[in-house]
Amino acid sequence: MGSKLLLIAVFVLDLIAFGLAVAAEQRRSTAKIVQDSEVNYNYCVYDSDIATGYGVGAFLFLMASQALIMVASRCFCCGKALNPSGSRAWAVILFIICWLFFLIAEICLLAGSVRNAYHTKYRTIFSEQPPSCETVRKGVFAAGAAFIFLTAIVNKFYYICYSKSRENSFQAYGGEAGVGMGTYK
Repeated sequence: MGSKLLLIAVFVLDLIAFGLAVAAEQRRSTAKIVQDSEVNYNYCVYDSDIATGYGVGAFLFLMASQALIMVASRCFCCGKALNPSGSRAWAVILFIICWLFFLIAEICLLAGSVRNAYHTKYRTIFSEQPPSCETVRKGVFAAGAAFIFLTAIVNKFYYICYSKSRENSFQAYGGEAGVGMGTYK
């Protein structure tokens, strides 16, 4: 069927990535407008920036998980040919879906981390309009966590289908590489 140890290791990496993405959503930066002591200007004060670290951590753990699955399955394109069967067809479909979900999750995590790390630096002096204290939009890390969950499910099914198809791999010419020689009469 495939390596159970690999599936457990990938599950643990995905679980850590999911937990970090959920934690990043819960700990997003918030900002408030503060007036200086001399009342000359307004500026933004941001609270904790830990969500950026959580988002980057989730990004790296998900990347490690995907790399582990792809190395174990030889990224589906290297190695000997697979047995033409339903398992191979499902492996191809799940391979594409797995990469799609992975890319969406990584984009959400990276965009959320970058946006969370960005803090408005300017001040408004003698202006009636307060500065725009920009923060990451609610739900960016949650979307990343949702796609981490989907990636975790799909990449395990992909590896199982790939392993099942690899067990009965296709052997051209009955496994012989040379020309069969018989007695000449």
